Amino acid sequence: MAKQKILEIRWHGRGGQGAKTAALLFADAALSSGQYVQAFPEYGPERMGAPVASFNRLSDAPITLHCGITDPKMVIVLDPSLMGKVNVTQGMPDDGILIVNTPDTPKSVREMLKLKGSKVFTVDASGISKSAIGRDIPNTPMLGALLKASGMLDFKQTIDETRKKLQKKFASKPEVVEGNIKAIERAYEEVKGE
Repeated sequence: MAKQKILEIRWHGRGGQGAKTAALLFADAALSSGQYVQAFPEYGPERMGAPVASFNRLSDAPITLHCGITDPKMVIVLDPSLMGKVNVTQGMPDDGILIVNTPDTPKSVREMLKLKGSKVFTVDASGISKSAIGRDIPNTPMLGALLKASGMLDFKQTIDETRKKLQKKFASKPEVVEGNIKAIERAYEEVKGE
């Protein structure tokens, strides 16, 4: 019997930046595309600004694992200030993918973290969210960057699924929904990688 292929993703952020929401939105989009998914957070001190992590597992077959993720193929960093305080690349393989919210280049992030082999992507998700949403909540732009960097989900289908979820959450605020959709689209176009 062949070993089941499971893709694991870890999101790093701070409380209030939407790492948990981004993991849930990504899981919902993957589920609607027919994949099996898990999305779950891990909290430390549950307060605004404290470091948090969220996780995804995706597979073409049912997922029977129910434990933390220690070896993610992809890591998404919503707050670049965590990179000096948290080992964001811990457990990531040499062929992993790192996506960081920063206006810096992928090369400068690679040099700072002394990464060899991994693919590194950067996008100014904070700048995009301030412009499109009016607040520094980088989660939906980072979702757009993940879609482009990974190429694993259909972009239009993910946008449609995310719009539906956001319309339920922000039923009386269509401008918030459209701002988030614009943020995803801009990040998808503006993310840079090497």
